[in-house]
Amino acid sequence: MTTRHDVFASGTFVGRVWNPSVAGPCLVTVRNGKLIDITSKDTPTMRDLLEREDTAEYAARADGPPLVPLDELFSDPRKTDGRQAVHLLAPNDLQAVKACGVTFARSMIERVIEERAAGDPGLASKIRDKVTAVVGANLRDLKAGSEAASEVKKALIEEGLWSQYLEVGIGPDAEVFSKAQVLSSVGHGAAVGLHPISHWNNPEPEIVLAVDSSGAVKGASLGNDVNLRDVEGRSALLLGKAKDNNASCAIGPFIRLFDKTYTIDAVRTAELGLTVVGEDGFVLEGRSSMKEISRDPLDLVEQTIGPHHQYPDGLVLFLGTLFAPTEDRDAPGQGFTHKIGDLVTISNDSLGRLTNRVRLSTECPPWTFGISQLMRNLSARGLL
Repeated sequence: MTTRHDVFASGTFVGRVWNPSVAGPCLVTVRNGKLIDITSKDTPTMRDLLEREDTAEYAARADGPPLVPLDELFSDPRKTDGRQAVHLLAPNDLQAVKACGVTFARSMIERVIEERAAGDPGLASKIRDKVTAVVGANLRDLKAGSEAASEVKKALIEEGLWSQYLEVGIGPDAEVFSKAQVLSSVGHGAAVGLHPISHWNNPEPEIVLAVDSSGAVKGASLGNDVNLRDVEGRSALLLGKAKDNNASCAIGPFIRLFDKTYTIDAVRTAELGLTVVGEDGFVLEGRSSMKEISRDPLDLVEQTIGPHHQYPDGLVLFLGTLFAPTEDRDAPGQGFTHKIGDLVTISNDSLGRLTNRVRLSTECPPWTFGISQLMRNLSARGLL
């Protein structure tokens, strides 16, 4: 019988931990069930590691002192808020944090519903019935930007159901937005935050690509693009308020680097699992299959970085999700929404598990360690 850590026995995994002994972050790799500190002057940051031409080979041969066994890091997330010991951070650091929206047909339909319901979950069920009566399952096999997609667009306009979400879902241009600020993402075991104004929200299990400054994809991780359905549903112009809040972006537990054991093809066929366990006994299980994405991951990367837009420190890119919860949690017709204390686990057989507990963003630990603090810390440690 395999254990939850067996996934890290093969492949090349890198990440970041907070190390109290240096009052700052360390780069780590997984080896023989332990985390090895590979921070050096050559690679003081994850940005520097991913910029190397030999990223995976370097990480595989890099050596350093062992820090903690994996079992310690993956203890019950409900007990990790104190953060006095070594603990996982989001594996990205200086990279921009970008996200693609409406990349799956089912989630695209849910975005249309959110918009038409204007943030009211009570209206969602009726609108969903109307939209799906017109759309059916035909959008599932549509290639965004294709001639067939143009025909669907025409039919929806005639029915009065066209939406800006359908435009980015099946039109030529993908939705790419800034999800979070540099260094603000949280890692496995941390709390994820909901803005207090939201009363209709859900997790979004996603693959996150690690991309260097040249646009080369170096690896992948798991992510939770915490979604405030009512806020964005009131107006797409509230996207920033809906997406970028304290602790609203979780990535981890590690980045699995591309090597002979793991490539972009594994991303294209990835199956993600989602489990939400509430303190009220409620359990929600869901999935997201990358096989059903309407745009190829590399196309999404090319729409994000290129001659039109440079990222000198690289980026991490959320690829979107198929998951759109419609199961009622409380009153009939109200659908799913989070409750404080929910434990959210996103999993994949090749990338591990990312687990976080839901709190209000105002009650999560405030984000205080920014770029200036990182540079000062690395300089004091003789790494710059």
